[in-house]
Amino acid sequence: MVESSSTPAPSEREACSNGAATALTDVMTTEPDHRPIYDSGAVAYDQLVSAEDVDGNLSALLADVVTWAGARVVEIGAGTGRVTRILSGLGASVVATEPAAAMIELAVHHLAADPNVGFSRADAADLPFGDDSFDVAIAGWVFAHQRQWQPTAWRQTVSGFVAEARRVVRSDGQVVLIETLGTGFETPTPPPDLAEYYAWLEAEHGFVRQWIRTDYQFDSVDDAATVTGAFFGADFAATVGRNQWRRVPECTGVWIG
Repeated sequence: MVESSSTPAPSEREACSNGAATALTDVMTTEPDHRPIYDSGAVAYDQLVSAEDVDGNLSALLADVVTWAGARVVEIGAGTGRVTRILSGLGASVVATEPAAAMIELAVHHLAADPNVGFSRADAADLPFGDDSFDVAIAGWVFAHQRQWQPTAWRQTVSGFVAEARRVVRSDGQVVLIETLGTGFETPTPPPDLAEYYAWLEAEHGFVRQWIRTDYQFDSVDDAATVTGAFFGADFAATVGRNQWRRVPECTGVWIG
């Protein structure tokens, strides 16, 4: 079911009839620095992630690779609760951790009434839980940022994150990582620095990868350009406009380890 490869093979869930242009120009080959958005742009970020995965491919894949019903799950870097909602809907009991105050405040706003979800202000390097506390740890779009933020120390930092996730998960539990494999591309095309990180993650830590399409869908081209541009930058917003995208292609990897 899960394919291990440094060059991901297409998932059966790849969205085929997506309306995206086949000849893509000027799409992103480097990742912008998202730290200012995580610190102070929670509402704009939430608007973006709420538009992603129009076909529901992420929840379907997650349901296949892990038994979530009744599982106790720690989510690392929950952001505004986008993945948290998926996990709760699959029957998991989730403790959503997040270091950014604005992000976790919005997540609490969305999910305060959900009896399956609790929250903790915490960093991936120092989770405030005992050993073997959870069945699953999951981090969506979290660890890969270190490849850019710590160009010379990312291996050490991410190794620490992985070790901490594995510490709080029971010995026969699972760690799940979700990361981008290319925004604006119809097949996996990660930036070179992230491709290096993913290959290292698989070789060094034994993670196994699948990929899916998690395209964004917007009501208009203007909406698509405005919302994606707030996160991915003005050049990407211009690309959305040139390609007249209301549906913006996105490739996503899911690693199990």
